[in-house]
Amino acid sequence: MSEQQHISVGKISGVFGIKGWVKVFSFTDPRENILTYSPWLLKKGDETKTVNVVDGQLQGKTIVAQLTGVNDRDQAASLMGWDIFITQDQLPKAAKGEYYWSELIGLNVETIDGVQLGVIDSLLETGANDVIIVQGERERVIPFLQGQTIINVDLDAGKVVVDWDPEF
Repeated sequence: MSEQQHISVGKISGVFGIKGWVKVFSFTDPRENILTYSPWLLKKGDETKTVNVVDGQLQGKTIVAQLTGVNDRDQAASLMGWDIFITQDQLPKAAKGEYYWSELIGLNVETIDGVQLGVIDSLLETGANDVIIVQGERERVIPFLQGQTIINVDLDAGKVVVDWDPEF
């Protein structure tokens, strides 16, 4: 069995108070959702450690969290800059027709005519709609509009079929 896929959900960005709480920069939407996942796998360079979230809250525009074994400001400061990961199975199952970005990255992209465009490298939120960034012989930015530009997403086959002019 392969190792669980780890998903980056945030970063420890500072300390909060004197009792060991940390400030967290969250990549989740909404931001405070990061507090619902425990344990966290913290990574910095080659070092990793697993910590449980004891408590946490939205403090103004900042997320703050209390972690097991972190009881003072110095211990909290030692975690600054560590990246926060969770495992794929900690996420709730996506509704039918909905996908986590982490599931889409790395999928092959081809047109409805079978022309290979490349692989999904990343996604961007533009306000109007999300877009996929496809890296192939060149970079393409394709709107993620299901039923329009996105014809089919097959996670099992690792493929997305798009209605997109390969020349564009």
